[in-house]
Amino acid sequence: MKNNILYLVVPCYNEEEVLKETTKRLKEKFNKLIKNKIISNKSKVMYVNDGSKDKTWDLIQEIHEKETLFTGITLSRNRGHQNALLAGLMTAKKYADVVISMDADLQDDINAIDEMLEKYQQGCDIVYGVRSARKTDTFFKRFTAEGFYKFMKFLGVDCVYNHADYRLTSKRVLDEFENYKEVNLFLRGMFPLVGFKSDVVYYERAERFAGESKYPLKKMLNFAWDGITSFSVKPLRFICTLGFLILLVSIGIMIYSLVRHLQGNTVSGWTFLSISIWFIGGLQMISVGIIGEYIGKMYNETKHRPRFIVSENLEEKNG
Repeated sequence: MKNNILYLVVPCYNEEEVLKETTKRLKEKFNKLIKNKIISNKSKVMYVNDGSKDKTWDLIQEIHEKETLFTGITLSRNRGHQNALLAGLMTAKKYADVVISMDADLQDDINAIDEMLEKYQQGCDIVYGVRSARKTDTFFKRFTAEGFYKFMKFLGVDCVYNHADYRLTSKRVLDEFENYKEVNLFLRGMFPLVGFKSDVVYYERAERFAGESKYPLKKMLNFAWDGITSFSVKPLRFICTLGFLILLVSIGIMIYSLVRHLQGNTVSGWTFLSISIWFIGGLQMISVGIIGEYIGKMYNETKHRPRFIVSENLEEKNG
């Protein structure tokens, strides 16, 4: 059995309310894994401070000083969950053989780590943590989340159903993943592109231990839209199809208008005409907006700005 160095990457944004309990539970889990010789005693938990406005970074430093099992990095400013997670993964791969990512809110079942490592020992380079049910979600969140995954599949995106960012990845996967230079990140859709042998582990997601969700409805919608526009051009093809259909309808309206004109009825039909103008105008605005979204993403990609900047790394500070 391989006794590999495991790093657990945990993005944190204003998580001071939950971080002590998270540390307590992860310490127990890691000590048990180390004692059973499933992972190396050099394994660590790496907290990633994503420009928190509270005392999250101070707390991470305090935990690091007391517990050698815990380390951390902080970004120069808030860059969002996906960039913070990427920063942690790219930093952790320098020290680890295998990396697991999870959120700090204790909703992901840490006991699933055992099964993930078991799958890794069996030769899997990627193991996806997949929710077995959504009992803790409201009807609206469950309906929209499941609808999103189905819609992504319809668009042809290779995305693991009901998987968020709780996953295991080997070092060689992360080495290859570093070649993906996208600025517009949707990690749960990007990892399947890397390939290698993969599997899934099912778990039940608990309610948040403390604090508030960092993904309100507006952020969730923006995240979903980023995922769609980053991985599929079908919305653009839909616009083309829609334009063709409108052209056919407009030909029909032109024939109808000529016939009414020849019949001497030039006033009749103004309601239909006004509705048509507003309808087509609305479709044009939506179409321009979708095209603009893709152009905007291309604009961001061409600038080649760094996706994150690590301002402090506790590993290097002590190393």
